[in-house]
Order: sequence, then structure tokens, then C-alpha cells
Amino acid sequence: PDTVTGDIIFVLQQKEHPKFKRKGDDLFYEHTLNLTEALCGFQFVLTHLDNRQLLIKSKPGEVVKPDSFKAVNDEGMPMYQRPFMKGKLYIHFSVEFPDSLNPDQCKALETVLPPRPVSQYTDMELDECEETMPYDVNIEEEMRRRQQQQQQEAYDEDEDMHGGGAQRVQCAQQ
Repeated sequence: PDTVTGDIIFVLQQKEHPKFKRKGDDLFYEHTLNLTEALCGFQFVLTHLDNRQLLIKSKPGEVVKPDSFKAVNDEGMPMYQRPFMKGKLYIHFSVEFPDSLNPDQCKALETVLPPRPVSQYTDMELDECEETMPYDVNIEEEMRRRQQQQQQEAYDEDEDMHGGGAQRVQCAQQ
């Protein structure tokens, strides 16, 4: 009663979530499908941040491509100064492929999938090619290693140009 009124300031810190990311009024959700689900259809239950259960289903015959997005209207976060309106929920789909297939599985797939493109090279042209086999690589690790190598080379080059660093000693003649 005998004090001056003041403002109360609240500072909110957004907590990280393993599946959801917030961007403004919109929510982004990460979901992984196996190859069968991606090609033949899927359905899964998404537990929303408020613990509601949403049944997410694909349309019949729809194929989900890796790294694609689907949207659900009005399932994002409440809009600023419009608490009854919500943003969108975007679902980002990853597709998990099998590590390998046996010959019988390949033959079965070839009966239902589009045919492989026909080679437009002659046997003689192919005989002159050098056959190589690509290998699995972690591209982030490769780029990080390459960047470190380039930085080291630039550092070494800088030392050579300015005469810095340790003195180089030549082998003595006998």
C-alpha cells in the first residue's frame, strides 16, 4: 500500500526438445520412416507438447521422399496476442534404407519398381573405363579434416614466407 508500483519482467528461456524445434509460431518435428513405410504408406501417433495424441497418416498410394516435409495446420505454437490461433506443425521425414539386399530381394523389387536405365555405352567403351568402387564416408568429418589441413598448410606457408618458426638445419657433410 505505501510503496511505489513497478513492472514485473519475466525472462523465459526455451527448453530444447529432442523431437520438436520452434520457429516463431511454427513447430518442426523430426520423424524417421523405414523404406516400406515411405513407399507403401505410414501411420504413427505423435505425442504433442501438451501431451495430446495426434494420429498422422499418409494418403493412400502416396510415396514419401527422403528429406521431405508435410504440414498440419493449427498444431504449431499459439500466435502472439492471438492465443486461440496457432501456427503450423511441419513434419520433416527421414527415410531409413536397408543396409543391404540379397539377390532374391533385388529381383522381387525389380518386378514392381521402374526398370533401371539402359546403359548407353558400348562394351568397347566400357572396356576402356577404369572400374572404381565408391566407399561410405562421413562428409562432415571429411570436411572438418580438410579445413584443418588447409589451415595447417596456410600456417606452414606463412612461416616459410616470413622466416618464422624453427631454424632449419641441414645435414653436415662427412
